[in-house]
Amino acid sequence: MRPIQPIECEHGGTLLRGLMAVPDGDGPFPAVLVMHSALGLHHMVGDTARRLADLGYLAVASDMYGADADFSDELKAGELYARLGANPGFLRERCVAWFDAVGLLDQVDASRIGAIGYCFGGKCVLELARSGCDVKAVVSYHGTLETHEPARAGQINGVVAAWCGEQDPYAPPEHIDALRAEMIAAGARYQITMLGSVAHGFTDPDAARLNMPGIGYDEVAARVSWAGTLALLDATLNG
Repeated sequence: MRPIQPIECEHGGTLLRGLMAVPDGDGPFPAVLVMHSALGLHHMVGDTARRLADLGYLAVASDMYGADADFSDELKAGELYARLGANPGFLRERCVAWFDAVGLLDQVDASRIGAIGYCFGGKCVLELARSGCDVKAVVSYHGTLETHEPARAGQINGVVAAWCGEQDPYAPPEHIDALRAEMIAAGARYQITMLGSVAHGFTDPDAARLNMPGIGYDEVAARVSWAGTLALLDATLNG
């Protein structure tokens, strides 16, 4: 894998600066967007991008807040998250802007792009699927599931996977039921997996630092969901 490098995208008058990990070889490569949690573009998504590049995917950890955004602590990151969340149509457009930017890269096979996301990023990848763009697979880890505009029949082109914790207060059973009903009504190919006794943030080994109820790391859930993700990406981007 080559050294990780910055990648820029512009949306709504804001310069966004993410991270790109490119596999060894000539390409064009299948690509995976890695969309960050409410905490911003921190180490976890960069590490995930590197892992995916080692497996042959060009991985882009997308910046949803802006190149000059300050998410140095949870309060500041929360303000950025709330600002985007208050304009859901704009948020969906930003997700699509990143998808389009990745598809224009010379090293990328634009017919083979997927996306994975954590927490807020889980919401982002679901919004990407709902947009109707040609994303082949999206994977939401402990994502927030509500939407301002449910997918219409035939609108979702790829496979949708959601890994949900049974003890996640940010994705309660009624939200999971609503997502399932939405996917069925849209005629989508989907998988929703409920992980028993698992909280929000189960993929983040540092989740305990937040010291918040309903948030916690679970090694088994993290490993199982990652294995399932790799199988899905392989089937949809390499099959």
